[in-house]
Amino acid sequence: MAKKWYPVIDYSTCNECGACVKKCSHGVYNKEKELTPIVTNPEECIDHCHGCGNICPQGAITYVGEDTGWVPTNLDKK
Repeated sequence: MAKKWYPVIDYSTCNECGACVKKCSHGVYNKEKELTPIVTNPEECIDHCHGCGNICPQGAITYVGEDTGWVPTNLDKK
């Protein structure tokens, strides 16, 4: 069964600071491209964790399957 909840990066907003890649300890992102957040293992994402989304200074991360009403923490700072 396919994973129904995982992060999606808005690359037009992302500034490639790498905060999300450093924050995620679940192996969701490709660590070889450290500062560029590339979701390579969405199946490893913990449902409703929001760790990477909450740390993103640009509010560039949303989630497929998000149904809790969560919005990026830093979205209002743009």
